[in-house]
Amino acid sequence: MTGRTPADSADTRAATAVDVSSIESAGPAHWARRVIAAGAVLALLLLAATGGLLLGRSGAEETGVPDADSVDIGFAQDMSVHHRNAVQMASWARDNSGDPTVRTLAFDIESGQTAQIGQMQGWLALWDAAAFPVNGYMRWMSDMSAELGMGHTTDGMAQMPGMASTEDLARLRASTGPAADVLFLQLMLRHHEGGAGMLRYAAERAGRQQVRNLAAQMLTAQTAESQSIRQMLAERGAAPLPG
Repeated sequence: MTGRTPADSADTRAATAVDVSSIESAGPAHWARRVIAAGAVLALLLLAATGGLLLGRSGAEETGVPDADSVDIGFAQDMSVHHRNAVQMASWARDNSGDPTVRTLAFDIESGQTAQIGQMQGWLALWDAAAFPVNGYMRWMSDMSAELGMGHTTDGMAQMPGMASTEDLARLRASTGPAADVLFLQLMLRHHEGGAGMLRYAAERAGRQQVRNLAAQMLTAQTAESQSIRQMLAERGAAPLPG
């Protein structure tokens, strides 16, 4: 079992925070709305983390703490990182899009995935596990690499499927108007569909019922969102990103 250190706690706070400092300012008119939104997101994250601790404590009493290389811990660590990437994109779109439909979708993704990060981080804290992976991603599902087309080794992947790169995020922040909405939808669709294999694997193979349940709920929600995003792209005369 990997123990937590003060550095782990600092990394957890930094990694689960919404990345607002790197997002271009939308002007004074949006300042109050951003403060309120950031406060709401933080409250949601803290509430979800508390819920995760309580649920994890109940499970720990029944079945013991998961092994460090278990699906349960690996999924919670990796999906926290994967979700954080989506929250970065969604928070930007919520503040910068002029399209009410896009803003609503972005808010739903930001709030839902922030709460889920809090729940998974609560479990990891209770299990005395590192908040995030330290030796590559997706080592907990290496037996599925061929089927999922991931090609990773026992050392893990450098990046998980669907993740927006630093360049993708910079391109999104530099975009404006309808083009920005389309790019956000394209990146989020790729993100959702890229993570589906991880969700399905955890829903079927995690050792703890609460982890399987959360993964299944994520898969259901993101599948529905992906269908909506495809329709939104079609309405805007755009197609999903290749690959």
